[in-house]
Amino acid sequence: MTAPRTIWILVSFFLIALLCSTTGCSSGVQQQKTVLRVVPAGSLLQPFDEVEKAFEVQHPDVDVQVEGHGSIQAIRQVTDLHRPVDVVAVADASLIPDLMFRTDPTTGTNFTDDYTPFATNAMVIAFTNTSKYADEITSANWYQVLSRTDVRVGISNPMLDAAGYRSIMVALLADRYYKNTTLFPMLIGSHFAPPLSAPVTGGIATVTLPEVLRPSDEKLVIRDGSIFVLSHLEAGGIDYAFEYRSVAQGHNLRWINLPQAIDLSSPECADEYGKVRVILGFQRFSAIGQERTGQPIVYAVTVPNTAPNRQLAQEFADLVIEKAKIGGKGWPAPLN
Repeated sequence: MTAPRTIWILVSFFLIALLCSTTGCSSGVQQQKTVLRVVPAGSLLQPFDEVEKAFEVQHPDVDVQVEGHGSIQAIRQVTDLHRPVDVVAVADASLIPDLMFRTDPTTGTNFTDDYTPFATNAMVIAFTNTSKYADEITSANWYQVLSRTDVRVGISNPMLDAAGYRSIMVALLADRYYKNTTLFPMLIGSHFAPPLSAPVTGGIATVTLPEVLRPSDEKLVIRDGSIFVLSHLEAGGIDYAFEYRSVAQGHNLRWINLPQAIDLSSPECADEYGKVRVILGFQRFSAIGQERTGQPIVYAVTVPNTAPNRQLAQEFADLVIEKAKIGGKGWPAPLN
């Protein structure tokens, strides 16, 4: 062995030893963090960013990975795709018993057995300074502005997202509230081929969605989740969007508050909300959860029975519930 090569080997060993001594390693392999997978409704992404940071401070050995979806899609990550999800949080608490209180064929047990409601919200009409008629729209004329032919309106996909079928419910409730049966067709129903109708039976107006939901013109825009509708609004692709108040607030948007009889926020109006219904077109929902009846907005969180890290998952869910009581910008309202 030549002298230069011997010196190089000695220097290499010295550098490795120095690196290990300064980093505290004994084997040269860092300990891998535990991954906690959290799947919330898209309207919870901003507040869950706050929860994620706080949880990782409390648990430096945990890597919280948050992945937003529409509420129905969030549940399907567990029930249909069988992904190893630790925490699911949705914008419609009733989806959990409807879609998750049933047997998982891979385990023989329910997908989950309980859930905790933790917040509420209200539907609003969100817009930006560049939206058409932004300086003209008010809480009194909002439906007239949205009905104009040159105004583009966005909703999330009701097959995937609670905000989507709630947008339809708001339009149906507006029909009743303003005693104007042209509102639902003008805002949503007439922009499909064939048009969506809302026959009234037993005092309940019902919209049955087709298996494939695709607008027939450019006035109405549908995106898979409320967060995608939001980005389209901010980019100027649409003028107005049916959104949650917390999302509009969290993203510094302008918005129009709707009457409580329409905005799905008030327990006192529950009987009125119950007079509208949306039937989802997905055939796989024919036995469970296909009918969504209007009711006050309630968020809920659950730990699936297949969660890989149940104790950590429950701690994360508890932190969500704790922080929801305090609220803040971007948070849905605390549940009384």
